[in-house]
Amino acid sequence: MRFLDRDINLNEISPLTLSFIGDSVYDLLVREKLVCEANRPVGVLSDKKVHMVNCKAQAETIEAIMPYLTEEEEAVYKRGKNAHTTTVPKNARNIDYHRATGLEALFGYVYLKGDIERLRELFCLAEKMTGERS
Repeated sequence: MRFLDRDINLNEISPLTLSFIGDSVYDLLVREKLVCEANRPVGVLSDKKVHMVNCKAQAETIEAIMPYLTEEEEAVYKRGKNAHTTTVPKNARNIDYHRATGLEALFGYVYLKGDIERLRELFCLAEKMTGERS
């Protein structure tokens, strides 16, 4: 796999590093969705984004799309979910935080893999399966 003119082996990237990039990718997809839905004040957009991008919402998302993941995607999710983290946000349940980390690792992996079509497919599936949260 080549990314930005560098060879990378996605299997050598730690799950928390995948989660690091996946957090931004998922956040950007949510922001894109909200902006494309309607022209809203920035404060409203931010509130809606926070409602969709949090541990609980992301844990619900991965549970909803799990049956639709490939074996490879499920393995990446599990690596992310089981990664040793040192902190958990005070308002989050531990299990939700780990599931959210797994979801972010999955989105980071698919993004770095360069499969933007699958990335959007997973995001749209998540929106369909979890209902309209915005």
